[in-house]
Amino acid sequence: MRATDRLIDITLDDSGLPAPTPEIEQERRVAVFDLLEDNSFVVPPRAGQADPGGPYRLALGIRDRRLVFRVGTESDQPVVEFHLSLSPFRQVVRDYFQICEAYFDAVKRLPPSQIEAIDMGRRGIHNEGARILTERLEGKVATDSDTARRLFTLICVLQARG
Repeated sequence: MRATDRLIDITLDDSGLPAPTPEIEQERRVAVFDLLEDNSFVVPPRAGQADPGGPYRLALGIRDRRLVFRVGTESDQPVVEFHLSLSPFRQVVRDYFQICEAYFDAVKRLPPSQIEAIDMGRRGIHNEGARILTERLEGKVATDSDTARRLFTLICVLQARG
């Protein structure tokens, strides 16, 4: 991995979406911060084109019920834009929101052992979402598992209802 195979900027296009709750906004800030601190993001060269090279800027949004990735260079020159169906993510996003809700409720009233069990389930669902994302990105973008997990968090945040 080259030192330039990374994201240096992330923009979420949430225009037309409901305003996020304070909790969702916090999740967004944490995921973006963590992504910018440590990530691996590579756009493979396209047939007949030169290696675009990083570092990259990512604009992530939802348009017409599709996930939109717009990737640019450090100087914001377009590299690639692609759209992914949200259908493969629907169930895992729904499960993730349900278990997160249970987790936040448990933190307020349950003993640590039960909170830990719920958190293990939450991490498992999060890992499943990252796996689906990695499969959907194949041939378009390569990431490591931590980057895929954080990107999955942003996908969830974009789909959250206020």
